[in-house]
Amino acid sequence: METLAIIPARYGSSRFPGKPLALVRGKPMIERVYRQAAKAFRHVCVATDDSRIYDTVTRFGGIAAMTSPLHQSGTDRSLEALKIYSREHAGKFDIVINVQGDEPFIRPEQLLELKECFNDSSVNIATLVKKIETEEELLNSNTPKVVIDKNMNALYFSRTQIPFARDCTVSEQFIREHCFYKHIGLYGYRSQTLEEICSLPQSYLEKTEKLEQLRWLENGYRIRVAVTGYMTHAVDTPQDLEYLNSDDFRLTL
Repeated sequence: METLAIIPARYGSSRFPGKPLALVRGKPMIERVYRQAAKAFRHVCVATDDSRIYDTVTRFGGIAAMTSPLHQSGTDRSLEALKIYSREHAGKFDIVINVQGDEPFIRPEQLLELKECFNDSSVNIATLVKKIETEEELLNSNTPKVVIDKNMNALYFSRTQIPFARDCTVSEQFIREHCFYKHIGLYGYRSQTLEEICSLPQSYLEKTEKLEQLRWLENGYRIRVAVTGYMTHAVDTPQDLEYLNSDDFRLTL
């Protein structure tokens, strides 16, 4: 299966403007993400709408596609980048891996775990989750949670605690002994499916939770889930970046 990894990267962000160019241990965040993705895939492309990001990527030797500033999501931006990259590189790609641009220490092993989901011909969309280990993660609304059926397909994603333990007091021990999963914001799609979901209008659940994957579930698409054991470190705020540049984080590398 020919695979293209796409890294959507906007300059504008309400919580952290210019995030893709912020320095993470001496390198632009977008460069760190790109180099990690390139360890897993031969074809990698940054999808951006900003010349500063485009120029940064080309300076370190990466490939970028300039896309419309009007896209509502990284998924929409990925579809345009797929078309640009396929045209400019005369390629046809079966699978698109959407890599979050704010995960500077994403592991190539995680990307390959995601791609492996497509060895099952019935899978059209896939994503990764990791077991929640702390009460802070479980209660943090910036950490989407997911519940999974017995066939490893997502039933629902939410910013609140799911499943809700009605008759129990949630504690660190309780969390360790039960299966709560947090969503790792990586997606894989078959190219045709990517085109289909980008044509769907926003849905009620998506607008309520601010989670675009709910649009796909509401429209009957199944999302295959793979469980990863690798920790990720997303940068949502300047405080997250400060931690990644700290000595405390260096000791975890």
